[in-house]
Amino acid sequence: MRIIFKGGSAWSAGLGLFEGLAIEGGRILATGPAALELDGSFVDLDGGFLIPGFIDGHAHPIFAGREARGPQVNNLKSVKEIQNEVSRYAKANPSESWIIGGAYEASIISGGDFDAHWLDEVVPNRPVLLHAVDHHTIWVNSKALEIAGISASTKNPDGGTIARREDGSPKGTLREPIAFDLILKHAPADSVESDLLAIKRATDELISAGITTATECWVEPPMAEAYLAAAKSGALTTDMHLAFLVTPQNWQEKISYIQEIRAEISNLPEPNYLKANTVKFLSDGALSSGTAALSQPYLDNPESKGLLIWDDDNLLDATATFDMLEFQLHIHAIGDAAINQSLNTIEAVMRINPRWDRRPVIVHAQLIAPEDLLRFSKLGVIANFQPLWTYLDPMNKELIEPRIGAERNNRQYQLRTLLDTGTKISFGSDWPVTSHKPLDSIFIPVLRKIPGSNNEAWNINEAITVEESLTAYTANSAYQLFSEDEIGKLEPGMRANFVILDKSPFETSEVKIKSVWRDGVKVG
Repeated sequence: MRIIFKGGSAWSAGLGLFEGLAIEGGRILATGPAALELDGSFVDLDGGFLIPGFIDGHAHPIFAGREARGPQVNNLKSVKEIQNEVSRYAKANPSESWIIGGAYEASIISGGDFDAHWLDEVVPNRPVLLHAVDHHTIWVNSKALEIAGISASTKNPDGGTIARREDGSPKGTLREPIAFDLILKHAPADSVESDLLAIKRATDELISAGITTATECWVEPPMAEAYLAAAKSGALTTDMHLAFLVTPQNWQEKISYIQEIRAEISNLPEPNYLKANTVKFLSDGALSSGTAALSQPYLDNPESKGLLIWDDDNLLDATATFDMLEFQLHIHAIGDAAINQSLNTIEAVMRINPRWDRRPVIVHAQLIAPEDLLRFSKLGVIANFQPLWTYLDPMNKELIEPRIGAERNNRQYQLRTLLDTGTKISFGSDWPVTSHKPLDSIFIPVLRKIPGSNNEAWNINEAITVEESLTAYTANSAYQLFSEDEIGKLEPGMRANFVILDKSPFETSEVKIKSVWRDGVKVG
């Protein structure tokens, strides 16, 4: 059936503002005056505003879906509130052998080191594990430490840390995935069945936020198997691009598995909206936890420059291997030392391996050294930013700035500079670390503060335009996912994935979603 949308405005990267959109058979048929001249069933936008469906270039939907079933500690403002919620959940779920949930805000206490004894006060006899919002930190109770056998004599694993008391005993806070594994390997494993439920929860949330395509940027078994099951059953309601996580310890043993999953996904019947062509590397941790790798020491711990999770040679071996197999490289790098290592590695891979359309991604890219800014465009590296982070939020102000000082803190998120040097910028939410809703975030890199806030803009010289922000969340994210010929723009022949807003985001930041369309069908 042919449908023509009129009575409002539309926008697409490359086209700018126009009126009139025609769709047929799940594809865009025409735009502008050519669309309005066609016959068909008309939909009155009633003054609304039509844009391409949002594309989340970096998220963790299964994590979000899993967290929805545990204690809900996100946005709680004190240790007491968290204790009350953990206690409530434990009493309501007496049969659960482990209490696992998230995501608490680490900045509610100075330094971010949470004490196991605080959880012991409410749940002393069952292990408790809570993820922090940065997902680079966990907080556990004494029972979890006991089961894992973590004591004063336990050494920090390579690439992770265990917070200590003055006597060397574990305090209850662990940082980075390699340290989490000391605990998690004793917890009940997630299953395909439980992750199918997590996918359902997560994709429903994504669609309601106007996101028609997303990435799953931390794929480990059984997550890929769950996505395969969802795709085969028709339960996958958003396009999903999988990025397999590899570590310095396991990357070699995962090569065959990752290739097999990619092949199985690529052989799914059309239309196949599940892709698996990316490998994720964690090069460092987070500034909030003091584990982002810096070129100069942390001010609150002058003996530390954070953690480089990979050594140079191992990272080059791993990235070159997966690049040769034509997997896209997706590298988490936050501190300037980690970003420098990532750029050096990508440059070496390009020198070693044959040329191909590789489109490497450095995600977060928070603190870039001045001498590395031009290298992004030179090497064709896509910088994937989280737009919601581009203001002076409590984590930056209360946790990060005391660690690294005002000068370095104020050099974060140099979006304007990168755009002006020709770097391709895409956006991702990092959900559930922060909100998955693009309308919560697209105006923040424009204003460098929360819309309506009386606070001073943070580094306003790095602000971008509304059009650049929308482009990063649509066309540029489509480019990152090698999908620019199918999604991300409103052009004839492309899939009819779009969002109808109640007002123009070029005129006000107070906009709401009226409806969401995927392949020409209203889905939200």
